[in-house]
Amino acid sequence: MRIRYENRRTLVTLTGTVRLRLKIRRCEAAACPRFHKPYRPEAEGALALPQHEFGLDVVALVGALRHREHRSVPEIHALLRGRGVAIAERSVTNLVDRYDEVLAAHLADPQHLRAHLAGQDRIVLALDGLQPDVGHEVLWVLRDCLSGTVLLARSLLSSTSEDLAELLQEAVAAAGLPVAGVISDGQHSIRKAVATALPDVPHQLCHFHFLREAALPIFEADRHAKKELKKRVRGVRPIERAVEGRDDPEADLVRGYAAAVRSAITDDGRAPLDAAGLRLEERLGKVAASLGRVGAKGGLSRPLARLKLLIDRALAGTAALLIDRALAGTAALWPSVRQGFVFVHAAARLLGHAAGEPGARLRRRFDGLLGAMHRHRARAGDLAPALDHFRKVARSYRPGLFHTAEVAGLPPTNNGLEQLFGSQRYHERRATGRKTASPGAVLRGSVRLIAGIGTRAQLRSAGDLGQVDNARWRELRRSLDGRRQARAARTRFRHDPDAYLAALEQQARQQTLPS
Repeated sequence: MRIRYENRRTLVTLTGTVRLRLKIRRCEAAACPRFHKPYRPEAEGALALPQHEFGLDVVALVGALRHREHRSVPEIHALLRGRGVAIAERSVTNLVDRYDEVLAAHLADPQHLRAHLAGQDRIVLALDGLQPDVGHEVLWVLRDCLSGTVLLARSLLSSTSEDLAELLQEAVAAAGLPVAGVISDGQHSIRKAVATALPDVPHQLCHFHFLREAALPIFEADRHAKKELKKRVRGVRPIERAVEGRDDPEADLVRGYAAAVRSAITDDGRAPLDAAGLRLEERLGKVAASLGRVGAKGGLSRPLARLKLLIDRALAGTAALLIDRALAGTAALWPSVRQGFVFVHAAARLLGHAAGEPGARLRRRFDGLLGAMHRHRARAGDLAPALDHFRKVARSYRPGLFHTAEVAGLPPTNNGLEQLFGSQRYHERRATGRKTASPGAVLRGSVRLIAGIGTRAQLRSAGDLGQVDNARWRELRRSLDGRRQARAARTRFRHDPDAYLAALEQQARQQTLPS
């Protein structure tokens, strides 16, 4: 190839503004596929992105400040101006987007993934979706559980089994390794997608999602009982006011018991195993018993006697409010809730030891537990339908609950991917100050997630960004711009529906005009 002409280009770098003189070559062989096509110097790709005025060293610094130090756009702008980089605040936002796109395109490149997974002989896929709000796209992520590598992240408007099957096939093709197992929640579209794309691969269903869905009526009954119980323990504040300003031993005793009651009331539980209502009843019962022992020894002061009466009435009145009025005084809800959680905890213990027993034996024990629920459903009283719901959900999940006992490295829950989502939301909140996830977290989440994880794992330099395939980066950027334009169109319609529709009608009339 011969040098045919020169191009000049100005770049803003961390060391100052530089002027590049690029020598453009052309091939003179008529049979060459690149005959007379311009060939730019390869070193240019290690300095800057095509048609960009800032060097890759500036882009790398912006990405590190954003994802590792959680700096906001105004803070990054101030830091760059302090280092002598002439840049506008809007350009900082653009450079953050370019950094995410370039690094995500590089890390998700099949060649890079296969080199990263070269020491493995198989992969275990974890699949889950993140949706910040109803109506927005869902960010689907596929992650290898063995290495922790995100194989694919893609935002989809629909979550049909056909779309998810294509994602699974694309991720497997990019990794280039056989799939030993898949872990996900019990969403039916995911089950169908795995059965279509990976028909012979064990599909483990998350134990946590199963227990949360199956035990939901029991947990809700416990929460409702706790709410009714808390209504009757709201007279603690007047008792505390009665001893305000006093520092005698009796006042300290009253404040100590009042603090115990407040601590019990404010201790909330988390689904599916934490029975906050039962724990509140138990703790209030212990406080009442302690006050009873104090009264038996030396008598209670007036504030403590009021507190004990308040707790006794609350514990006695809750059961009467939560049972059928026709059975008032003969049946209580607390024993039913307690019996329901006995079965829930038994199922949790069985699933918790799934990795140490053969799958066939675990299935027999699980079937035995479901049979015991059916035989003893009368013990649950009003919560007997809740046990029926548990058994119904269990029958749906049962085929995929015990693959973890048969496949090494297949986790019993999908909590690893859930924690990855939580970590990403935490870092986004630190950088932006937003408490809730923005729609942009899904709009650009397919690149932001991968870039954030990659940057926090290893500091990226300008040389790392210069290794990206420009064609792959352009295609990725084109797809992101298409989704951005679709989101902007929906925003314009919400702001002015008449003008939006009038523009579409004008466009339709122009298409019907003769050429």
